[in-house]
Amino acid sequence: MTGELKGSYDPTSVEKRWYPIWEESGAFQPETNPDGEPFTIVIPPLNVTGVLHIGHALDHSIQDALIRRKRMQGYAALWLPGTDHAGIATQMVVEQDLAAEGIDRHELGREEFVDRIWAWKRRSGGRITAQMRALGDSCDWSRERFTMDDGLSGAVREVFVRLYEKGLIYRGYRIINWSPGLMTAISDIEVEHRDTLGELVRITYPFLDGSGGITVATTRPETMLGDTGVAVHPEDERYRDVIGKMVRLPLMGREIPVVADEAVDPEFGTGAVKVTPAHDPVDFEIGQRADLPPIQVIGEDARMTAAAGRFVGMDRFEARSAVIEALKAGGFLAGVEEHRHSVGYCSRSGSVVEPLLSLQWFVSVEGLAGPAIDVIREDVTRFIPKRWENNYFHGMENLHDWCISRQL
Repeated sequence: MTGELKGSYDPTSVEKRWYPIWEESGAFQPETNPDGEPFTIVIPPLNVTGVLHIGHALDHSIQDALIRRKRMQGYAALWLPGTDHAGIATQMVVEQDLAAEGIDRHELGREEFVDRIWAWKRRSGGRITAQMRALGDSCDWSRERFTMDDGLSGAVREVFVRLYEKGLIYRGYRIINWSPGLMTAISDIEVEHRDTLGELVRITYPFLDGSGGITVATTRPETMLGDTGVAVHPEDERYRDVIGKMVRLPLMGREIPVVADEAVDPEFGTGAVKVTPAHDPVDFEIGQRADLPPIQVIGEDARMTAAAGRFVGMDRFEARSAVIEALKAGGFLAGVEEHRHSVGYCSRSGSVVEPLLSLQWFVSVEGLAGPAIDVIREDVTRFIPKRWENNYFHGMENLHDWCISRQL
């Protein structure tokens, strides 16, 4: 035996030599045990735009321990690796590269822009898989997949059609999270809620019969231009006598009703709320129950639409200030006070998310959440530690239909 024994273990040199030997021997392929019962873990595909972080290291360690144990128990064990095209994130990275060159994607054209994205993927796509190998992930790399591979794309279309035929996927008008920065709908998990100091604006809506008015409180006065109703709680003694009466919408002159709905929080503001079905998810539901029409006054570009009357073309925040001034001049402003509240921001572009009524594709969660709750309550699946069950139940019981379409 020759060579000097090092004083400390050098993992890089050892692991770098052994991993290719494991991979080339086929040790990670289920075919090494053709008679074994199949056991498969499909790795949650990693965004091709990124690099691994400590959360991935933990998650992969758990998956790796599970798959190696199953191999030793005689299973034909497959850990399937893959990466995700990460459409929005990838597009942003490529657009940033183009911006550095002084090029706009619209000038470039769709075909060449797509070519640029594929070229970027070829350059950067190997970073994650190299890190996974460095971690010692025992994946079957002969089966590595990318979410835009023909086989996977075909499978997605097949599943989409099957779910559509079962009524689990549908297309319809609902309130979605719209990112003006990305010009696309985004999911709830792509929205970051930040505690923000804003204003609570009180507006008086006069009754048509001249018997005074009803005052509402809102953090978004610019959306009042799209109001089609005022709502109060049906058991709120202050407003029982005004339910069903008509008011005139300030600045717009539209006649709108006072309706009763249990979704109203009597403790918030004045206990009376404006109903803007096209710009708020709760208002949309109230509007559905009370048959109030939606009027969209903010467009996808975050500017006021023609339905906003004299404020058309203004940026939504510019319109906010202008609306407050107009309400004050018209004698409808009952007060403005500082108010700290949660505001949603797009996690990728940083723009304030705009709730918009939009025609999109959705997954219906009604038939999915129930069984997912039952397996926990019946102890088929367990949380460790058990206290996390409450978080799970809260989330599952308050799910909204999931918007799955994007405008790229």
